Formats: sequence, C-alpha cells, structure tokens
Amino acid sequence: MKKILLIVLAILVAAGLVTFMVVKQQSGYTKVLTAKIVRQDLSTVISGTGQIKPTTYVNVGANVMGRVTHFYVKEGDSVKKGQTVATIENVQQTANVNGQQAAIAAAKTDINSYIAAEKTAEANMERAKADLEQKKLDWDRAQGLYKAGIMAKQDFDSKKAAYDTAVATIAQMQASIGQAKAQTESQRAHLQTQVATLRANEDMLNKTIAVAPFDGIVTNMPVKEGETVVTGIQNTAGSTLMTLADMSVITAEVKVDETDIVNVKLGQPAEVTVDAIPNKVFKGHVTLVGDQALLRSTGVATSQSTTGTEEAKDFKVVVTLDQPDETLRPGLSTTAKITTAHKANVISLPIQALTIKPDDKAGAPNSNVQAASSSSGSGSSSSPSLQDQQGVYVLSKDKQGKLRAHFVLVKTGITGATDIEVLSGIKEGDEIVTGPYKTLRGLKENALIKKDTAKPLAPPSSNS
Repeated sequence: MKKILLIVLAILVAAGLVTFMVVKQQSGYTKVLTAKIVRQDLSTVISGTGQIKPTTYVNVGANVMGRVTHFYVKEGDSVKKGQTVATIENVQQTANVNGQQAAIAAAKTDINSYIAAEKTAEANMERAKADLEQKKLDWDRAQGLYKAGIMAKQDFDSKKAAYDTAVATIAQMQASIGQAKAQTESQRAHLQTQVATLRANEDMLNKTIAVAPFDGIVTNMPVKEGETVVTGIQNTAGSTLMTLADMSVITAEVKVDETDIVNVKLGQPAEVTVDAIPNKVFKGHVTLVGDQALLRSTGVATSQSTTGTEEAKDFKVVVTLDQPDETLRPGLSTTAKITTAHKANVISLPIQALTIKPDDKAGAPNSNVQAASSSSGSGSSSSPSLQDQQGVYVLSKDKQGKLRAHFVLVKTGITGATDIEVLSGIKEGDEIVTGPYKTLRGLKENALIKKDTAKPLAPPSSNS
C-alpha cells in the first residue's frame, strides 16, 4: 500500500513539474487567431426591402353612371387587350342607338324619294323641251303663212301663245329640277347630322362596356356587381371598376438607407428575392434612384413633412427585373441586393482584423473597426487621420525565431461581406492577427504571439 502511494505521489510531482514548465514557457505569449493575406474578388453589396410593382398600371373607371350588370373577370385573372371585363346597364343608351338607326333609315328613304323626284323633274324637262321644239316649228310656220296672208289672225295668235307657253314651261321645269336637287342635298345634310348623332349615341353605349386597355392582371376590384357607379366631375374622381397591371415589365421598388444611397447608380446589377417565392433569385438592374428622402416611420418625403424631428431616412430605388416571372404579383414583399462596386483579384483582409490606433505610438490602445468598415460599403478608400491610424498586426519572427506582432498602417478600398480591399501597407502572403476581438483591442506592439489552433468563431454579419 505504501508503495502505491509513493508511485501516485511521484506521478503527481511529475505532472506538476510538466505543468510548471509549460506555463513558464508560455508566459508572456498572447494567443491569437491568424490568417494569411490572399487575393479574391470583392463586391460591395447593399440591401433594400420593398415590394413588387408593375411599371404600368391603370384604374379602369366608370365612363357613365349606372348599375354594374356583370363582371367578366375576378381579381387575379389575366386579361388580354380589348377583352370585355365589365358592363354597366345600358337600356337608355341602347334605345338611343336603335332610335337613331331608325331615323337614319327614314332619312335614307327620304333621300331616295327626293332623288326620284329629281328624275321625274328631269323627265318632265325632256318632255317640255320636245313640246317647245314642236311649238317653235308651229310658230315659225305660222309666221310664214300669216305674212303670206293665208292664215287668220286668230290662228296666228294661237300659235304664238302656244309657243310662249312652252317656253314658260321649260323655265318651270328647270325650277322644279333645282328645287328637287336642293331638297335632296338638304336631306343628305340631315342624314349626316343623324349619322353624327348615332356615333355619339354609340359612343355612350360603348362606354357602358369596360375593356382591357392592355394585356395584364386584375389586381384590385373595389366595386361589386350590382353596385351603382358614377363618373368623375370637376375635381372629384369617379368610381373605379378595377385596377389592371401590365406585368410584362416588373420592378422591385425598395427603400435604401441614407448612408448607402450615395453609392447607388443607374444600371448597377441587382439580385431580387421574393418572400413568397423562396429559393429563387431574379436578376435585375437599377432604373431609378430617388432624390427625395423618406422618413422611415411614415414613408412621407421630408419635403412634405410638417414635423422637425430627426429620424432615420430612406431613399426609393427601383430595380427592373430582366426576366420577370408569371408567378410574380404586385405587392409581394421583396429584398433587393444591389452591387455598388466590384473588383476582381484584389488583395484583401478580413474586416475583423482591421484596427484603429488612437495615436501613432507603438503599443497604444487599439479599437476594432469591423463595424465601421462593414457599414461604409462606399467603394472608396478610407483615409485615416493623424489621430486615428487604421492598420493590422502583421506577424514576423525575431532573431530568436519567436513570432511577434507589429502594427502596420494600411489603406483600404471597397468593402465586401466579410473582407475589405487592401490598397497599400501589406502584401499577398503576409500573415496577420484576426482575433479574438478582445485580444486585438489590447494587443501591444512587438508582443510575443502564439497561434491559436482552435476553430475561429464566425465573424459578425455585415450590413454591406
């Protein structure tokens, strides 16, 4: 038993000696996480949330007052241009059209009768001309006989009177023809008036039939079948039968934070996701960048707000989808990720490795600038001031072969999701300290370093 106790005691002493040697050996070392500088493609991406909206939509309103007799579509239906979508009661309009059509038919009959009267007058004229020719021959003959003394004065006067009557008849027939033609032209003018009135009545009848102005989808139907609709007067809007949206060109209208809007430009690529359609990404590009700041709490433009409170603001950005899907519907919630900057094969470092030294003295307290860097996303290089020098701790071996950390100033460029571009200060292959966060804050210049082989924690998410 005593022998066993001695063996256990010897083991404990040996373990204590080993522990003491290890602690002594590691005293003065700082355990850190490290990474090597590499080249990669970087993109600055900003996000905005909003909803799907069609580029073109129209409210199909009531053009006449009356009761809705029938709807031929329902909300969500697809319609074609010219398709009848609703009808309004049209008893009066139909009666007006039918009555006018009958009046036109009667006017055409009257015109035909006047044309026939013209033909009759012209035939009478021809008969009168023949009679005049005969009377003129009789009159000429009577003059010769009367001069020869072989015709009585009475007969001579009778021939002359017959000739004068025939001449007067010709004048009368000419007047009859002119009168008949004038009556025909007058009736034709009346017919044109009747036709114009018919067009007006047909227009009023057509206004009781609502048709789709373009191919689209019915997105809203505020009126029910059987309800009475009215037309707009002066500044008062009329009843809306339904809203049609042209879904051939679809946009995502999103709000972008004021700190990011300065980097958004027309034509920049974007990826749009829709909450209702998971696991699908729609490609698009920026087609509109709003110039009015919107209050985040109300969505009202600051120029229209009557309050002077300071609060976060957003700007409207419209992303047009390159290949819209028929499953998309107006109003669906969406998120757009807009790439505001992109560089290929650039030197980069993890954002969490970037630190700021309040002054240029070695070993001065540091602060991690991961949050500031990740929120900038500006795509432009940051320029540290004399009092705030940004840089990283680079590892190098001293003469004894021990790893030491040295603070090196760096100039940065665009910011990606987890990495930031390096413009100057370090080169590819350099090994830098990336964490932990608390260790970086207190790390001293020329500190002895020991690499931590534990799996590093994932860096905090970036808003870029």
